[in-house]
Amino acid sequence: MSYREGHHFSLAKHNYERHAGVDFNKIPEDELRALWLETLQGGMHGICFSMYEDGQQPGDIITEGQVARRMRILKPYTKWVRSFSCIEGNEHIPKIAHRHGLKTLVGAWLSDDMETNETELQALIALGREGCVDIAAVGNEVLYRGELNEEQLLAYMQRVKEAIPNIPVGYVDAYYEFTNHPKITEACDVILSNCYPYWEGCPIEYSLNHMQQMFGQATDAARGKKVIITETGWPSQGERLKGAIPSAENAMKYFINSQVWAAKENIEMFYFSSFDESWKVGAEGDVGAYWGLWDKNEKLKF
Repeated sequence: MSYREGHHFSLAKHNYERHAGVDFNKIPEDELRALWLETLQGGMHGICFSMYEDGQQPGDIITEGQVARRMRILKPYTKWVRSFSCIEGNEHIPKIAHRHGLKTLVGAWLSDDMETNETELQALIALGREGCVDIAAVGNEVLYRGELNEEQLLAYMQRVKEAIPNIPVGYVDAYYEFTNHPKITEACDVILSNCYPYWEGCPIEYSLNHMQQMFGQATDAARGKKVIITETGWPSQGERLKGAIPSAENAMKYFINSQVWAAKENIEMFYFSSFDESWKVGAEGDVGAYWGLWDKNEKLKF
């Protein structure tokens, strides 16, 4: 996910009297790091799997060994793993996750490349029939990017539903897209919502409350269907976006608050992301490379 034109955090639009979260004002840096590590070791519902090492990027073929190494690192900390594609080595992610006893949210990456879409869909269906998919995500932010229209996406979703009928099928996009596209929302078995206060320029002190409101909007659109937060996070380095400042301190605060809230409210959430990925600098600016809980060398960052 990246900057959303027209979706900005505004203090005037929000009521912060009920703002929830840890009071960090009297917590020194060493205690903050200890609390971050304690929260991480307490375990997450889910995490987004970062595929690429330094020097790699989408389009490169990733080996089973590389995926297995990273999966071993993540296994002690999460119940679920989310993948974004089903080709070029991404197909190893759900297979290896299941071997480790983890559940999987498996995505087919869709775009305006119809030939590649066909390959992705066939691979997703094959993984589902193998028993490697617990939730199937047909596309990620493809409506936001304007690469497919509703009718095209609905046809892809229906095809996957018919092929793997016993697996819940959804679509991943920004929380407000489920309000904007009620036909897509209706077609989803589960609502897969990305919620990023950072990308709306929200200051860290209001970020948890703002994320809760994002989740609330998706929940209203869902009309009783389960809503899963498929991405949320905070970058540890890079240039600020309005009131949102990337820093190690803010990344730790956001992780702690989001995990505590999700656990308390029994909300299923996938944190973005596992490892820093250098290739994302071009796509998202300099912050793109710094969303991981682990650095690009697979070492815990804090």
